[in-house]
Amino acid sequence: KMVDPTLAEMGKNLNEAMKMLEDNQRKVEEENEKKYARKDIPGPLQGSGQDMVSILQLVQNLMHGEEEEETSQAYRLQNVGEQGHMALLGHSLAAYISVLDRERLRKLTTRILSDTTLWLCRLFRYENGSAYYHEDDREGLLKICRLVIHTRYEDYTVEGFNVLYTKQPVIYISSAARTGLGQALCNQLGLPLSCMCRVPCNTMFGSQHQMDVALLDRLIKDDVESGKLPLLLVANAGTPGAGHTDKLGRLKELCEQYNMWLHVEGVNLATLALGYVSSSVMAATKCDSMTLTLGSWLGLPAVPAVTLYRHEDPSLSLAAGLTSSQPVEKLRALPLWLSLQYLGHDGIVERIKHASQLSQRLLENLKNLDFIKTSVEDELSSPVVVFKFFREYSNRDQTSRAAQASTIQHPIISNERHIYDTFNQWLGEQLAQLVPASGVDVVELEDEGTCVRFSPLMTSAVLGTEIQDVDQLVDCLKMKIPVLTSTLQLREEFEQEVRRTVGLLHIEDLSWPGLGVVRYNYHSDGKNDDKQEKELEKINTELLKKLNELESDLTFSLGPEFGGQKNCIYIGMVTEDLDVSELVETIAATGREIEENSRLLENMTEVVRRGIQEAQLQLQKANEERLLEEGLLRQIPVVGSVLNWFSPFQASPKGRTFNLTAGSLESTESTYVSKAQGTGTTPPPTPTSSLAKQRLPGQKIFKRSLRSSDAFSETSSVSHCDDLEKMDQRPPALSPGQEQGPLETERTEEQQEVAQATKTDTEDIQNDKSPRDCTKVEEQESQR
Repeated sequence: KMVDPTLAEMGKNLNEAMKMLEDNQRKVEEENEKKYARKDIPGPLQGSGQDMVSILQLVQNLMHGEEEEETSQAYRLQNVGEQGHMALLGHSLAAYISVLDRERLRKLTTRILSDTTLWLCRLFRYENGSAYYHEDDREGLLKICRLVIHTRYEDYTVEGFNVLYTKQPVIYISSAARTGLGQALCNQLGLPLSCMCRVPCNTMFGSQHQMDVALLDRLIKDDVESGKLPLLLVANAGTPGAGHTDKLGRLKELCEQYNMWLHVEGVNLATLALGYVSSSVMAATKCDSMTLTLGSWLGLPAVPAVTLYRHEDPSLSLAAGLTSSQPVEKLRALPLWLSLQYLGHDGIVERIKHASQLSQRLLENLKNLDFIKTSVEDELSSPVVVFKFFREYSNRDQTSRAAQASTIQHPIISNERHIYDTFNQWLGEQLAQLVPASGVDVVELEDEGTCVRFSPLMTSAVLGTEIQDVDQLVDCLKMKIPVLTSTLQLREEFEQEVRRTVGLLHIEDLSWPGLGVVRYNYHSDGKNDDKQEKELEKINTELLKKLNELESDLTFSLGPEFGGQKNCIYIGMVTEDLDVSELVETIAATGREIEENSRLLENMTEVVRRGIQEAQLQLQKANEERLLEEGLLRQIPVVGSVLNWFSPFQASPKGRTFNLTAGSLESTESTYVSKAQGTGTTPPPTPTSSLAKQRLPGQKIFKRSLRSSDAFSETSSVSHCDDLEKMDQRPPALSPGQEQGPLETERTEEQQEVAQATKTDTEDIQNDKSPRDCTKVEEQESQR
């Protein structure tokens, strides 16, 4: 086949450019290193220009950067693929086609636009529809609003805002819609915020994320009675948070009753391409317009979003901006036109079907997990899975907690929800970090709090999510659930132990995902606040360092970078075998040790200073006494030497030593008499934990043996305390961890017989009785 040389060259250049940009292992030449050493500082243009290789190398450096990890780079480049190259080629072709002559350009753009619109309408079951292609996914709804304004206000083209002032339009939007959508529409349309009406979701019946149809009916009636004009309703086929679908059938009937326009958007619209579609989503095919985001659904980069709509008057569509007379603007559909042809009908359906299967696979596994609560509207066809960690309580616990909540105005319930939100935030971050290909994220829902969301329709095509990634996600979730339950159970015990321990202060921080927060408070002695704060910071910093040096599975930190308490120790997630009492006592004992060492050093500094002053006074006094003993003549240089030669002066040496422990000056006479320096008093012992116990081989600190084990029956199970008592009763000749064999058992019995015989003979001798025959005893001793 004959191919335009320019098109062939364009495809070749694009292929080479993409290979160069995606080659993460390319080594930068020394010239380029020198040339782009100051790449962050913009410089002047090169006078002679640069070749394409150098420019693409610069683009690669700006794209990848030096600090980007290879793993995230691999995920980003893995799924661009050939279908992504087709979309990128569409942008290059659009620039090339725009230079054609006007008539040829008009024919080409008309063909591209009509083909793409026909394929999309058939694919998503939207008959007799027109299409508007736009970069911003909110722009399609904005153009639809202008179309409805032109339709409902006949004189709007001439009168403008005057006709809106006489009869104010009202746009109804769900409270579960994406944040900022209503305000963005009002700003772009030039309407006041009073024209936007947020419709609450169901609070008593049905899903908590579906629009309340009965309340919407009352709101519309009130607006009509007050002289306003109900204009448009924005419904959801898959809310941004939980993926729930509004009752589109009833909403369509209500819109027809009040002559309103119904616009639908959401991720669940992708399921219209499948063979089986739920009735709730199928009702979207009867709406007046819908917005499709094919780029994220199919993993196509830089393709526009599409708004399908039905309207009979093309002049009003032109006035609203939904159609354009400029052929160049119609080229927006070119990347999508190329990508749809490359994937084909089966390829598109297969990608959407694969995403739905991933969500169903995860949902089936979540049903078998304890402490996991799902929030799914239609379990048979829901493409979005939202779940959270939640611990169900027994009937007795629920009754007691309800009684407490009724008497103290629900602080326990509010604190508990805050704690669950914190734990689910941590769970979502951990799962996203451990299984990045899953694409899970954390979402805040108004009625359910913080949840983890899995929306493969929005992420699987881009990240390349497979079935094994979902299985890995479930395995990671199974590992995290015991940690969450153990930490939740031990939080209250930890708080009680800290409050009972002198010197420790429990800090209530509901936003910390862990065991709790503790602060060591030293004993104040009337110092000013600034000095106390500095000493408190020093002690807790040293305490944190000591705790991290221990061989334990716990994580100790200073808390979050922003919003955390100062001078506190944050303890992370724990397991069920944690000994909370030992942990708290160790923290208190280590804090006391650091405080006493700090006080000892401070006191020692003061004692040494006073000792030096006292030593100077005693030395001065000793010199005066020496002058009195020796006489004045001995102090004269020449006379003193002659006098000392004829009559030497015998003086006993008098020295002083400074005792750091006692903090006083002492005489050295005892040292000269005994010819050895005394050690002084024994320093006070270092405070240690009173709960220090003997550990089993390989057992880490702060660990306790579980009370029961599945491997042993109730009759044969032995507690950890009984094991320690038996270990204490073993003969001292056995080393720790060494078992007592048959030979050692016989030797022990022989030793007991020898000891008993020796004891009997000793008693006989003491009682002046005839001694027994000791031959047997001597033989046993010789054998031993």
